[in-house]
Amino acid sequence: MKTLWRSRPWMLLGVMLLSLLLVTACSQPAGSSEEPAAEPVEMTADELSAFNGKDGQPAYIAVDGVIYDVTKVSFWKNGDHNGFEAGQDLTEEIKTISPHGVSKLKGLPVVGTLVN
Repeated sequence: MKTLWRSRPWMLLGVMLLSLLLVTACSQPAGSSEEPAAEPVEMTADELSAFNGKDGQPAYIAVDGVIYDVTKVSFWKNGDHNGFEAGQDLTEEIKTISPHGVSKLKGLPVVGTLVN
């Protein structure tokens, strides 16, 4: 009696190709996401001021030379949070006035660095 694979070699080839396709399609390197991360940018304070969370603009803040995206943080709605405004270097304010200091910056998306 012939085996199924001997009588229909194209079926074996099809199963192998389908398996390869599934493995390739489902494989994704650990830590990767659907969208590639944007390249970090360098921005001056003047350029940063355009990202104040107003009129549909993203809301960015800078602390210790790092620019963070606070657009999706509910406490920064419309670029305002407890008297602070996005689009600025808030290093001193965050470190000296804010009750939580820099602890809330952990996990925020980093946009880039603030340059002179």
